[in-house]
Amino acid sequence: MNRFHFWVNDRLIEVEDEPPTTTLLHFLRERLRLTGTKEGCAEGDCGACTVVYLDATGPLGPRFRAINSCLVLLPMMRDRRVYTVEGLSSGDALHPAQQALLNHFGSQCGFCTPGVVMSMFEATYRLDLDADFKLEDQMCGNLCRCTGYRPIREAVAEVAGTRPRDRFLEMLQQAKADPPCSEDPLGSYETSHGSFYAPCSFEALFDLLSNEPRASFVCGGTDVGLAVTMHAGGRPPGTSREAGSESSLPCLVSLEDLPGMKKLQKSEAGFVFGASLPLTDLEEATATDLPPVSRMLRYFAARQIKHRGTIGGNLCNASPIGDLAPVLLALGATCILRDRARRREVPIEDFFVDYRETALAEGEILEAIRIPHIPGDGRAASYKVSKRRELDISSVSASFFVRTDANEKVTEARLAYGGMAATPARAKLAEATLLGKRWSTSTVEAAAKALDSDFEPIDDLRASAWYRRTVAANLLRGFFLETREERLPRLSARPSGTIEPESPRTDVEG
Repeated sequence: MNRFHFWVNDRLIEVEDEPPTTTLLHFLRERLRLTGTKEGCAEGDCGACTVVYLDATGPLGPRFRAINSCLVLLPMMRDRRVYTVEGLSSGDALHPAQQALLNHFGSQCGFCTPGVVMSMFEATYRLDLDADFKLEDQMCGNLCRCTGYRPIREAVAEVAGTRPRDRFLEMLQQAKADPPCSEDPLGSYETSHGSFYAPCSFEALFDLLSNEPRASFVCGGTDVGLAVTMHAGGRPPGTSREAGSESSLPCLVSLEDLPGMKKLQKSEAGFVFGASLPLTDLEEATATDLPPVSRMLRYFAARQIKHRGTIGGNLCNASPIGDLAPVLLALGATCILRDRARRREVPIEDFFVDYRETALAEGEILEAIRIPHIPGDGRAASYKVSKRRELDISSVSASFFVRTDANEKVTEARLAYGGMAATPARAKLAEATLLGKRWSTSTVEAAAKALDSDFEPIDDLRASAWYRRTVAANLLRGFFLETREERLPRLSARPSGTIEPESPRTDVEG
């Protein structure tokens, strides 16, 4: 099948023989001439290309998701409803998000305004924007170089969670997750430019993989989308990016529609998260019971990226600075792998075998992640250090778990780091330094010194080796201080994850 359809601003759009690596941004602007959606960075940093789609397939119920259209491949929107800034008003009446931005003078040059409006549109229908940091998270993926952020923040605060009784709310409330691929179990989109498949059963997936050796997996597509836009046939910056390097991605296989891949389960044994679960859903689901996970995800990326990025994609990318890996290492997670014949379980610390290499065998996929409950006598927290607080790659990330007995002696310790080695890794020597010792300042100092023997970090453009070693030790010290009274520190309204001073300073004149 070389065609599919989706809806844009409630208009049915038929797509035929378009390259599977065409981005949604390009299609909206060049094919549909909906030029309100802008191309800025083309790599998910600026938010100028933000659009919204209605997702009814997640475990937490139907919701609008603001996304970077520059990172979304067109076939990923098959059968979905997409909205751009042109589709929000009703006649001459602006949508409340548009009107609020107008009332608060939140736009000057206007280039980034459509993306700002679309992120505000999502905020309008959310029910959980009950803290300032959540409003910041909602909008942190949208840049505005001329207006200044105060009027934009005021406009967002005005509309957040208001859920006006309009056609969008009605559509959201009536949305149902229809069974995907009911007529075609492979979800085939085969063109003269390449193929895209979205199988809806594991049998169909493994049949496809046995017949298609060129297949590349894709799920949320934030990494593949970046590869497409940054290698777009050698086109110079500022020109239209259409299909990228089609020869390098002749066959894409989406894992998004496979049954159970977005599951979110809690039991007495712990939690099981499907590998295709969007990171925003993971963040929401772990806020109460697994705060180290939600805390890391707060500064993981912009909401537009977290709506499409997945837990499995982040792990299978196997980046040494992937932010989820240290958290899962510290919490003792297990990877559930699957091929046609069987499932097997691999401890997360054995999943990363070398730089950008995992334990996945040929024809095998990561199906889910299992995380045990954090015991009542355990301490755990996660940290991320980067050049920018929002929307940046880590220089060093860390997550720690320490368990103590009634005498405050350490009985279990997992100290995990990203950015310190070729793979995310535990600091085994530092852990050994803690075991059997009283959880105290002197013990932590000894473990901090042992980190020098655990890792030999490199110098690169993001950080020097000295900086990484220093930060790694300081994060362990900060963990000790932060968890003295609260074993599982949660997010607060503070603008970062830094440690509060023990007492207010009195030596500064007001």
